Amino acid sequence: MTAIINTERRRFLKVSAATAGSLTLGIYLGTAQAETNAVAGPGEAGSTTLKEGLFEPGAFIRIDADNTVTVIIKHLEMGQGSHTGLATLVAEELDADWAQIRTEDAPADASRYNNLAFGPMQGTGGSTAMANSFLQMRQAGAAARQMLVEAAAEQWGVPVAEITVAAGVVSHAGSGQQANFGELAAAAQQREVPEEVTLKSPEQFVYIGKPNLKRVDVEAKVNGSATYTQDVQLPDMLTAVVLHPPLFGAKVVSVDAKAARELKGVVDVVQIPSGMAVLAQDFWSAKQGRDALKVEWDESQADKLDSEAQLQRYKRLADEPGVVTLQNGAAAEQLEKAAKTVQAEYAFPYLAHAAMEPMNCVVQITEGACEIWNGDQLQTIDQMAVAQLLDLTPDKVKINTLYAGGSFGRRGNSKADYVLEAAQIAKASGRSVPIKMVWTRENDMQGGYYRPFFYHRLSAGLDEQGNLLAWTQRIVGQSIMSGTPMEAMMTEGYDPSSVEGAAKPYSLSHVTVDLHTVSDLQVPVLWWRSVGHTHTAYATETFMDELAQAAGKDPVDFRRALLQDHPRHLNVLNLAAEKANWGSDLGEGRGRGIALVESFNTYVAEVAEVTVQEDGSFSVDKIILAVDCGMPVNPDVIYAQMGGGVGFALSAALGEKITFKEGRVQQSNFHNYNVLRMNQMPAVEVHIVPSLENPSGVGEPAVPPLAPALANALFAATGKRIYELPVGTSV
Repeated sequence: MTAIINTERRRFLKVSAATAGSLTLGIYLGTAQAETNAVAGPGEAGSTTLKEGLFEPGAFIRIDADNTVTVIIKHLEMGQGSHTGLATLVAEELDADWAQIRTEDAPADASRYNNLAFGPMQGTGGSTAMANSFLQMRQAGAAARQMLVEAAAEQWGVPVAEITVAAGVVSHAGSGQQANFGELAAAAQQREVPEEVTLKSPEQFVYIGKPNLKRVDVEAKVNGSATYTQDVQLPDMLTAVVLHPPLFGAKVVSVDAKAARELKGVVDVVQIPSGMAVLAQDFWSAKQGRDALKVEWDESQADKLDSEAQLQRYKRLADEPGVVTLQNGAAAEQLEKAAKTVQAEYAFPYLAHAAMEPMNCVVQITEGACEIWNGDQLQTIDQMAVAQLLDLTPDKVKINTLYAGGSFGRRGNSKADYVLEAAQIAKASGRSVPIKMVWTRENDMQGGYYRPFFYHRLSAGLDEQGNLLAWTQRIVGQSIMSGTPMEAMMTEGYDPSSVEGAAKPYSLSHVTVDLHTVSDLQVPVLWWRSVGHTHTAYATETFMDELAQAAGKDPVDFRRALLQDHPRHLNVLNLAAEKANWGSDLGEGRGRGIALVESFNTYVAEVAEVTVQEDGSFSVDKIILAVDCGMPVNPDVIYAQMGGGVGFALSAALGEKITFKEGRVQQSNFHNYNVLRMNQMPAVEVHIVPSLENPSGVGEPAVPPLAPALANALFAATGKRIYELPVGTSV
């Protein structure tokens, strides 16, 4: 079948002789359209038209004379497997040997490496890496393969149709001739870029969808050779540590830096917009210097936030209607007619990202240029922010993207906060040497960005037969997008990320969701792994269980009745329930709960099994998970991301929270910000739904269903509902 590509989306094949004897090739799309919305799909393999073939330096594939194939990766590798996934797509269509595949981070250049889901911007987030690159990288591999085949056919004087490629070897059976890619690269680079390429059909796949494919980053991460920002060591480099205000909104009044400057190793003390920075020959000297600073702070305009008072304020706001974000039918009128009504309130704390590698960044400013080394998640935003600070054009800001030791949204800040801070330190120092800014864990926990505090109030009505008549949901919280470069994504004056997933995905004839956006707080907020779904999924899915109880119906059956128009949702719900042996008796003190969430175009249902002791303490024994993420490109990566998402979400559900007292963050490190311990991790069983749909993301979708599935399981075991997170270690 011929795959037709939307003609409004310009595709470019670009090829260059970057080095002698090498082939460099890539495909670029100049549009904001995400690849998941492309007309061509994996089940429609065949002749794929490529528009406007051009010669231009830079590409997605480099084949060198030594027969290595380097895939240039435009997405940050922060543990989620993007390097492996994107390399798989190229290797599949190129018919390369996996052993010859290498990966390399792309330079910061949105004109060539834009995220197709984000628009003209290079960056990683929203579980879009695979979705926006699926056809792009396959086409690049197929084009390179075709050029290698044509080069071989010309050299050997045989028809193109008689040549085969397998495991990195180009062969002609009739003549017995064969060559590897490296031997053909120089000739291939002279070929015309094909106007059409043929993509494989799923039954021809060698790598896509196959298990046990070795991750391209695993060896370097195991042997310690992988380079993270913290590993960067450059000649004459200085290390900077920052003293931030104790309250958000406080400002420096005066500084006594005498004691700090007298310490061995300390080189300088500079003031920047976010506080005071100490530069030294090494981290420990910089930290000691930071701790020796005597700073007077002006706290007159700072937030004096108190977590309990904040909750009470949010509750008062919820007494009045907010901005309507979803409305079908007449929910308020139907509630009045209901035979039975159910109400619930939920509170969700601020959450830190708590990535293993705290924020850090290396910056070197030279005459008319700047170079950055960073686990960079939003290259275009960071590049433009630093360029503006230094009065440079963006192309003069070079970003070397390195591995990141986790992020969960923290490194993808549309305000470029920590990257700008590093550049501000370098600028204020007046030095042209590299400067590595390092945040301590305390910096990260007390002066960073957080998942917003949210409050929900829900009401629903049932008829005499226990059918759901109406649903209302009021949400109160801060906006992540407001006041940032992402503000253009706001819909009709509200932040869609505050309400995404509310009352979804169920077929509700009468539903109203409204929102109060709190805009006068200075606490910085940011997306956190799965964004709005972190709270909307919990409220929706635990409330759905409570409604099932009120209706006298099984929670799975109750959901099924509301999912008749949503086959993919229903499929994962049924699969998870089946694999968990839903309805069977677990025995005394045990409970089973389920939750279903669609996020980032991926469908996940999770069943939690718990055991509760007589004293109320409990263990989470097992999570059974069903996921439909479209075509599963790398099953092992999917298993890892589902398991990792479960652990990440369980950590937050059981113990994580950021609280404020008189404006000060009460948590500072892992002794009082309680992340999951190894012995708390349950067994995780993952079932992947076979699919020929275009791939969707797997980095975030395992997170939202976990907490509601856990809460529903605890209810099944104890009869107690949980309306506030974290749950703690006992019920």
